[in-house]
Amino acid sequence: MAIRCSVIRGGTSKGLYFHAGDLPTDRSTRDAVLLAAMGSPDPREIDGMGGGHPLTSKVAVIRPSQRDDADVDYLFLQVWPERAEVSDSQNCGNLLAGVGPFALEEGMIAATGDTTNVRIWMENTQSLAVASVQTPLGRVRYDGATHIDGVPGTHAPIAIEFLDVAGSSCGALLPTGHAVDVIEGIRVTCIDNGMPVVCLKAEEVGLSGYEEPLAIENNREVCELVERLRLAAGPLMNLGDVSAATVPKVCLLAPARHGGIISTRTFIPKRVHDAIGVFGAVSVATACLVPGSVAFELADGEVNDHGVLDVEHPTGYFSVTLDVTVNAGDVVVNYAALLRTARLLMRGDVFVPSAVWPDA
Repeated sequence: MAIRCSVIRGGTSKGLYFHAGDLPTDRSTRDAVLLAAMGSPDPREIDGMGGGHPLTSKVAVIRPSQRDDADVDYLFLQVWPERAEVSDSQNCGNLLAGVGPFALEEGMIAATGDTTNVRIWMENTQSLAVASVQTPLGRVRYDGATHIDGVPGTHAPIAIEFLDVAGSSCGALLPTGHAVDVIEGIRVTCIDNGMPVVCLKAEEVGLSGYEEPLAIENNREVCELVERLRLAAGPLMNLGDVSAATVPKVCLLAPARHGGIISTRTFIPKRVHDAIGVFGAVSVATACLVPGSVAFELADGEVNDHGVLDVEHPTGYFSVTLDVTVNAGDVVVNYAALLRTARLLMRGDVFVPSAVWPDA
């Protein structure tokens, strides 16, 4: 059976974008359809549209919003290549970059001029984002001069502003109530500014923090220690048992080497990201502004509580614009924004066996 969808690269990820009304309303049936569409479980996802990696096995489900403050609702779903699981436990700021173009291309909203602001309700974290999409002559523009590390070439910029994402998953920016906690004898900072992240110094696990992702993945001892840290941090961050969840992420930190604020290597949660996720970068950048945090201790040079912070990652850097107020130890995020790009790669129908949706 055929189901209409688009394939869009959003930021440093790509995925299938669906109209919510084209998918089953029953969650188990929906998940079966998406697994079949991606070709999961299979490490190569050879019998589907997935790319054999968590970064290319993602789904965005979009619907016109019923909210007064939003144009569309966006649900992110992570389809795992190696196991039959579809997770909604996290958000994805990379695929978020493609939501505005998809909504415009599909006629969910109309272009309003040379630039159209698309108000997006992020269902996973129950928070709002505003994406500015270039729409000259009423059409989405994809070509441009903006480069983001991790993506070849240049494209049209998509500026994304986040409204009230601090603590959206854990209930507080610092969910443990502390700038530093000790887990497994290691000092960590648990933070949630759009993505729950456990930050720690790479040297604490015997690494420099500048290793290539594959080299870290092949270090079994480090990977096992990182997973123990993650599992122990889950309840402390009000996330409960996270053994089957995709959050929190764990980020290994080191001093910046290329003019940024800090250097990162991020577990997502079992693989190591070739770059860094959007919300992961926002959370880590925010941690650099929290006095006493492990990130604050490593942050390069004079840290300002507002402006652009460049978070270094294995394939370049990620720029985050932040405005934070620190008063008597309390940290308030006033503003968070970033720049992404996206490109429509294909649209049409994805085919799945009729048996997975028998009552379609």
